[in-house]
Amino acid sequence: MLTINGEKIDAAGKSLAAYLQEAGFDTKRVAVELNLEIVPLKDFEKTILKDGDSLEIVRFVQGG
Repeated sequence: MLTINGEKIDAAGKSLAAYLQEAGFDTKRVAVELNLEIVPLKDFEKTILKDGDSLEIVRFVQGG
């Protein structure tokens, strides 16, 4: 199990990109922190989620 935005989710073994796509996130409009480290967009495909990981996902929104 991982903690994603404070919620326990079973996503171990998936790439970060696969999880984001399945969860409905636009990978070009999010910032992701994995275990207190920012993950660059170029690394989303090769970053494999593991049990015990902690993710914080923030969506960019436009407004004024």
